[in-house]
Amino acid sequence: MVLLAASWAGFFLARNYRERPQQIRQLRSALSLLETEIGYGTRPLIEACEAIAERMDGAISAIFARCAENLKQMDGASTYECFQQAIEQQWPHTTMKKPEKLVLLHFCQTLGRSDREDQLQHVRVAKSNLEVEEMKAREEQGQYEKMCKTVGILCGVLIIILMY
Repeated sequence: MVLLAASWAGFFLARNYRERPQQIRQLRSALSLLETEIGYGTRPLIEACEAIAERMDGAISAIFARCAENLKQMDGASTYECFQQAIEQQWPHTTMKKPEKLVLLHFCQTLGRSDREDQLQHVRVAKSNLEVEEMKAREEQGQYEKMCKTVGILCGVLIIILMY
């Protein structure tokens, strides 16, 4: 039981390293969809967020669904406040870290405050910044994923040895 529990903990930590690049890639895809909506779409931001939520999975979908809900319910609040609250609520359910959150929050500060071309430029900058973070996350994955699994198993073995 001790070995299984320690191994599970190691595999759980390794899962976070494996899922982080995937979630960053999903977030980049969501921003690409938003870029398309801004550039070519005629939908309001609420409908665009709902459409993105439908096309994405998991935590990224939840962020955009919560954004759409906030935009509907938070009468008088700015677009940034609606997005910020959604991000703050849903971020603990992601495996992403603070740099990705800061990129997204910085992008949300500009959303709806300027003309179409300027917003498209901000989307491109955010996607570029997330691409850099994804590369860093892949490097971390390569360094730490296997190590977490191994350390979990070895800690379990060590505890068993110390118990006898």
